[in-house]
Amino acid sequence: MPKLRVQSFSISIDGYGAGPNQDLANPLGVGGMALHEWAFATHTFRQMHGQEDGSTGTDEQFAARGFHNIGAWILGRNMFGPVRGPWPDDSWKGWWGDNPVYHCPVFVLTHYPRASLTMEGGTTFHFVTDGIHAALERANEAAKGQDVRLGGGVSTIQQYLRAGLIDEMHLAISPVILGAGEQLFAGIDAAKLGYHCTEHVPTANATHVVLTKRT
Repeated sequence: MPKLRVQSFSISIDGYGAGPNQDLANPLGVGGMALHEWAFATHTFRQMHGQEDGSTGTDEQFAARGFHNIGAWILGRNMFGPVRGPWPDDSWKGWWGDNPVYHCPVFVLTHYPRASLTMEGGTTFHFVTDGIHAALERANEAAKGQDVRLGGGVSTIQQYLRAGLIDEMHLAISPVILGAGEQLFAGIDAAKLGYHCTEHVPTANATHVVLTKRT
């Protein structure tokens, strides 16, 4: 049965999934890029950005798993870009250039309507204004039997967690202390929601944890 999965979502030792003050210069908030150092050297990450080679160890295995059997994505608006409020125009097309890394339909949660945006490489951004359940329903339909990947950010993952809709979460705990930002599990009792740890693999760059929801 298709799953809703969180993959390769990096958090700090003190639990932050993003730093404060997101803007064009700091797309993941101040200090947030450091959370993803474990991924930058992997073959999967380098291939996505048109580079060659890359590591092939445990970090790479987890990075590659994040793209296996994925037919659609869901993103919060902050993951799509720093624009707030009504869309002033259609000029902002994401952080990733003309050929984003997704290569499948992507459903962006927003309070403000916007026409779908077709990019190179098979990525089409659809903007969903009627909530998380509607986005998941549309993503499942678009995925055609494959899994849906929930990309974040923190607020979006929290909404789906509280609704009991996430089947599996891969978290990469990076050896970084942010001290401020957005805490992933703030106000959330993951155990009460039915999540338990099914994998726990340390590397030199991160500790990879997989949480699975009991059925």
